[in-house]
Amino acid sequence: MQWDPERDTIYALSSGGLPSGVAVVRLSGPRVRFVVETLCGAVPEARRTSLRRLRDPVDGSVLDEALVIVFEGPASFTGEDAAEFHLHGGRAVVAAVLRVLETFDGVAAAEPGAFARRAFEAGRLDLTEVEGLGDLVQAETEAQRRQALRQMGGELGALYDHWRATLVRCRAMIEAELDFADEDDVPGTVSDSIWDDVIRIRDEITNHLEDNRRGERLRSGLQVVLLGPPNAGKSSLMNALAQRDVAIVTEEAGTTRDLIEVHLDLAGFPVTLVDTAGLRGEGAGRVEREGIRRALERAKTADLVLWLQDAREPTRSDVPVALGQQGVWRIATKWDLYDGSARTDEIPSSVEVIGGLDGLLDELGRFASETIGHAEAPVLTRARHREGLRRCLDGLGRSLEGEARGLELRAEDLRLATDGLSRIVGKTDVEDLLDVIFRDFCIGK
Repeated sequence: MQWDPERDTIYALSSGGLPSGVAVVRLSGPRVRFVVETLCGAVPEARRTSLRRLRDPVDGSVLDEALVIVFEGPASFTGEDAAEFHLHGGRAVVAAVLRVLETFDGVAAAEPGAFARRAFEAGRLDLTEVEGLGDLVQAETEAQRRQALRQMGGELGALYDHWRATLVRCRAMIEAELDFADEDDVPGTVSDSIWDDVIRIRDEITNHLEDNRRGERLRSGLQVVLLGPPNAGKSSLMNALAQRDVAIVTEEAGTTRDLIEVHLDLAGFPVTLVDTAGLRGEGAGRVEREGIRRALERAKTADLVLWLQDAREPTRSDVPVALGQQGVWRIATKWDLYDGSARTDEIPSSVEVIGGLDGLLDELGRFASETIGHAEAPVLTRARHREGLRRCLDGLGRSLEGEARGLELRAEDLRLATDGLSRIVGKTDVEDLLDVIFRDFCIGK
């Protein structure tokens, strides 16, 4: 990123809701040093925490006594001059500092994601690392935290960059053969050596895509839907697992009419639990019938369906055929009121006794671990990654199958394949291609 004196310096409260013990106001841009000097009287030594009184430049009144840190570009998060004011976290204190900041010419409040956007533009982060940073901020479970840290640390981007760099080199070999065949240091059949690499990358990307969507499931959470007849105990189970009153529980059938969701942390994995309307064919009103329709539709896309039935019922209700191939577990509820024995395909549960849900929780934790797993290799986390990789695979497939079409068209297929990877990490490769050609073959010496 080149220094641009016309570029706005941005600021924002970066530390979350108020009041708080400490509130961090972050700045980035070409006027950071001027703002800091104006408020503090002098610019502290870079990358050292300094205690300073911040003063209103209009009347000299003290705004706060704060810790100030200055980061000189390009060695900062955004790649440009940046600073942080660590203020006392009262609403009035923060409001006073923000009010003064907005009076500076060329200084503006930051839009959402503006600091990360500048870090990307400066080459400090690629797009996958930016997404990892966003996921880390949103992480609610241990597994999500670990995955986000690995992606923010560049593991996923490094994998895609490796594939991309290999394809750039393959294209460079073809371009060299086509455009510089009369040069002594460019053999006429140099492109023949690249196709083994293309095949290897094709196979690696294919394996990478066959991950059962583990990364995406970890980001969004496994979807577990509670289904069953009215008064089977779905809402009671929802409240017990959430450890709060999420759904209304009464003896009246059909209390739940719409979908109710709650996000849980099970064994470190995110799970979205969905309570639904009780399924019955007779006696349901218009609103309840709509709730039943929504329940079945949501169950069709779930990772797991828990089919609940009162353990005291003499006959088992049938699971709807419309659910398709989703995993369905039978849960025998109100087990504390039943004096019989469990069927082999049922998991007994009770919300009224201590430990009555332990067996179900253990099974759900095991299911989450097996479905998402603890991946050692970088995993896909977004649909756009999957789309870019499939575009890359399409180009690789055409290039490998197109021997009769000529090197020019096969090179174009490789360019399109490389573009699919470039879009994922947010890079273009025109200059990369030229760099490889001139570095490897010393053309024009």
